[in-house]
Amino acid sequence: MNDRFDSTSHYRALDAAHHLHPFSDMAALNRAGSRVIAKAQGVYLLDTEGTRLIDGMAGLWCVNVGYGRRELADAAFAQMQELPYYNTFFKTTHPPVVELSSLLAQLTPFKRFLYCNSGSEANDTALRVVHRYWATQGKAQKHYVIARKNAYHGSTIAGATLGGMSYMHEQMPSKVEHIVHIDQPYWYGEGGSMDEAGFGLERARQLEAKIIELGAENVAAFIGEPFQGAGGVIFPPSTYWAEIERICRKHNVLLIADEVIGGFGRTGEWFAHQHFGFKPDVMTMAKGLTSGYVPMGAVGLSDAIADAISEGGEFNHGFTYSGHPVAAAVAIANLKLLRDEGIVEHVKRDSGPYFQARLRAALSDHPIVGEIAGVGLVAGIQLAQDPAIRKRFDNADDIGTLCRDFCFDDGLVMRASHDRMLLSPPLIITHAEIDEMVTKAKAAIDATARTLKLI
Repeated sequence: MNDRFDSTSHYRALDAAHHLHPFSDMAALNRAGSRVIAKAQGVYLLDTEGTRLIDGMAGLWCVNVGYGRRELADAAFAQMQELPYYNTFFKTTHPPVVELSSLLAQLTPFKRFLYCNSGSEANDTALRVVHRYWATQGKAQKHYVIARKNAYHGSTIAGATLGGMSYMHEQMPSKVEHIVHIDQPYWYGEGGSMDEAGFGLERARQLEAKIIELGAENVAAFIGEPFQGAGGVIFPPSTYWAEIERICRKHNVLLIADEVIGGFGRTGEWFAHQHFGFKPDVMTMAKGLTSGYVPMGAVGLSDAIADAISEGGEFNHGFTYSGHPVAAAVAIANLKLLRDEGIVEHVKRDSGPYFQARLRAALSDHPIVGEIAGVGLVAGIQLAQDPAIRKRFDNADDIGTLCRDFCFDDGLVMRASHDRMLLSPPLIITHAEIDEMVTKAKAAIDATARTLKLI
């Protein structure tokens, strides 16, 4: 028995004995054994059995500058030697969080920021912010927050309540009060006979109907991902976001953009709301903020909200690791790479259009592909039993899992969201690596179709 096999079986046994994975059926996983990822470089992963995989999901939508960037490791090491930790509670600050805030003010539409550890905590913080804002305005009764079905805003109780995924809600008898949901703008799956433009307006106007139902004087905010990430890379019709923004302004409802997935270059713009052409009052960030090298989240506030929070007395919110100096140092190094190497602009002008064109050339006429949605370096591939009439598979989860497993077997990480296959690779991916990724994705979809006897 070789050392590689010994190492893998050893790690699998310890993993099964002591580690509970996120979003996993642990009994089934432990029977199969976890894949042990040992190394990574660029867009590639290497497991302990020597298998190389191209990471079509940038970890979990986060490794924007790719694996193995020494600049980020050096920033963390240098900061750990200088000041490994201090808080910002006791009327103190530190250079990394000050410098990060200044840099974010240059790169985002916002000038002031709160910090946390993750996207989930960023969305929790956004909830706290909007309630505190309205209280400072003498409108504490504005306590409803409207979100969308099939949205994902994190796994804390508050984040998962904001999210509209029923399978998560089923395991959460204790939900946050005053959060309600409207339907998602998923034209392919729910548009029926409506054209996309009309459907986009209809779904946006559900927001206005809900505000009127609750009373505008009682509604604090609407939260949405510019495109739905974990829900399937669902891009709303072009009519959707302008109407959402109009409705929020008309009824004096704050607009929160969840940019945890879409932020920091994914769409070819620094932030996905810029691609869709709307302006949020609050923006939540994480993932690409540090390229996933260390955990960190942030919340950007409009001047009106930041002024109200600043001048409204003590805001009783924060975390032990808010603005952690090592995380802030890594974020600074990461954002400078994205800016100074022109990575975001390259996604917009070069790699993004190339990826979208290659994907559509390979799959647009495929017998089980109904839609390809996306821009920049993010895409959702809708599998369908009969694309001509937008007929989806009855056993959507099984079909997605089947296709995902074919991908992994062929050395590609491609995620399944029900019957939509998702790709979101590191932003530094080359044309040759895009070609490899698309070729492997098509091979997996071909294998799925053959298994279903549809080709």
